[in-house]
Amino acid sequence: MSAVASNTTSLIARVAEALRDRIIAGELRPGERLSETALAASFDVSRNTLREVFRLLTKDGLLRHEPHRGVFVSVPSAASILDIYRARRMLEGRALAGAYPGHPAVARMRAAVAEARACCEERDWQGVGSANMRFHAAVVDLADSQRLSDFYAQVAAELRLCFGQLRDPELLHAPYIEMNAAILADVEAGRMSEASEAMERYLAQSERTILAALARVTPGG
Repeated sequence: MSAVASNTTSLIARVAEALRDRIIAGELRPGERLSETALAASFDVSRNTLREVFRLLTKDGLLRHEPHRGVFVSVPSAASILDIYRARRMLEGRALAGAYPGHPAVARMRAAVAEARACCEERDWQGVGSANMRFHAAVVDLADSQRLSDFYAQVAAELRLCFGQLRDPELLHAPYIEMNAAILADVEAGRMSEASEAMERYLAQSERTILAALARVTPGG
């Protein structure tokens, strides 16, 4: 691969990661139409480069292209939500089961819990959601696998799209702040089996909440 081609590929990957981060942060909503002109200017890239980014994220399921209409942020289905949680159980439960209290990611878990509590006091539910995403990304980092962490970033972006469809962000995020804190306490105390089991309960409750809320906002649901 030539140096020019390599640089182009690297640029596309960086912009794709930045756009994925915007989705994870809740800045882009499910069903939102993306402005090619505005995003190209925002990232300071050509429209051709941005189209390659769109193709990459469409392949990942985060965007969808509609002929003659443009590119839109994807709207997850109930089936995709079930699959997301299946992946989360494999990633997060096992990462916790094999973790140790002194892992550097534990500090990031602790910081995310503190941030979520602070945002909750301000009733900043998007902020709570973003802190929650960072907590769970840190959980996956306990596995010391960059491939798993990169894969979870994709899962997290899809998950944030699920959150974006729901009308009651407080119900979606508030109950899980202290559940995260309890998981953190188990990890800090070296109770990894208990932490893994608590995560399983967490994910089961979260999955039920999202599916039930989605059914209420979906036509015919």
